[in-house]
Amino acid sequence: MTKKLTTLLFDFDGTLLDTNELIFQTFEHVLGKHYPGKYGREEILHFNGPRLSETFGLIDPEKVDVLIHEYREWNIANHDRLAFEFEGVSETMRKLKDAGYKMGIVSTKRNDMIHKGLKLLDVEGVFDVVIGMDDVEKTKPDPEPVLLALKRLDADREEALMIGDNYHDIVGGQNAGVQTAAVAWSAKGEAFLQKYNPDYMLHHISDLLAIVNGDGN
Repeated sequence: MTKKLTTLLFDFDGTLLDTNELIFQTFEHVLGKHYPGKYGREEILHFNGPRLSETFGLIDPEKVDVLIHEYREWNIANHDRLAFEFEGVSETMRKLKDAGYKMGIVSTKRNDMIHKGLKLLDVEGVFDVVIGMDDVEKTKPDPEPVLLALKRLDADREEALMIGDNYHDIVGGQNAGVQTAAVAWSAKGEAFLQKYNPDYMLHHISDLLAIVNGDGN
């Protein structure tokens, strides 16, 4: 029998904060400058999720540092203009926190950018731990960041759920031995995420309230 959930781990970009347009436009700005006409939105969609070093390493190994610098510079400058809370996120996070759940963020982003994004949400004091790329050697889908979050939360993996919008989140959660939930509002679409067999599919963030009460499917 599955244990009752006590711990909720969230990816950040594309899950709680809608940064899809920000990411698209940042890649368009950088790649359009260096490789005009080569990368459209369909190609850019595949770059959403992995670490920048991985993505740019595949695009142009000799320009990785330059491309990362230009990406971060434009992204930071336009972050607050193009990033928004997904509907219902702050309200749902507060309800879950008030209900006593251990709450954490497990992201492939740098910690400073996670905290910059958190300021756009009404979630002060909600998350007990924030794990970013600065905290680990390997990011999702490696289990290291999920396991680190569980350790810092003193949480049981059998009572934990990893929620995210990309396959890195689902596979990373599975590799760490926790339950997983995908979000149907992912830029890559519900059908793409179903391929990775998450335990749950959320169509609105508030669906979590039914899941933690044992009413999910």
